[in-house]
Amino acid sequence: RFGQVAGGCGDAVDQALDGIPDELARLVRNVVVLVEEEPPEGEPDDLLGLYDGVALTERDGTMGVELPDRIFVFRGPLLDMCADEAELVEEVRITVVHEIAHHFGIDDDRLHDLGYA
Repeated sequence: RFGQVAGGCGDAVDQALDGIPDELARLVRNVVVLVEEEPPEGEPDDLLGLYDGVALTERDGTMGVELPDRIFVFRGPLLDMCADEAELVEEVRITVVHEIAHHFGIDDDRLHDLGYA
């Protein structure tokens, strides 16, 4: 792992969120983005991000008040895969976009086609 990145993942997440176009960001509802050190037990060790929630395309309007959907960004695997801070920022951007796309109901196959897999 490269040096001086203790808070780098959180800063990179902030940059990624700031880079989402306003017209798209306005459509994101009740979602929190969290940085965790490692993926949960039972998930692949190299998992970079995870969406935990109900995609907008699967909601039927009868759902009452609910906890926010969660997007997790996993710092450890990102640091393991990236050679420097510039690569980390780009990989976090891709990961955040990928997980937000799941919030909109876009599956992994389509994300792969779009270059966000």
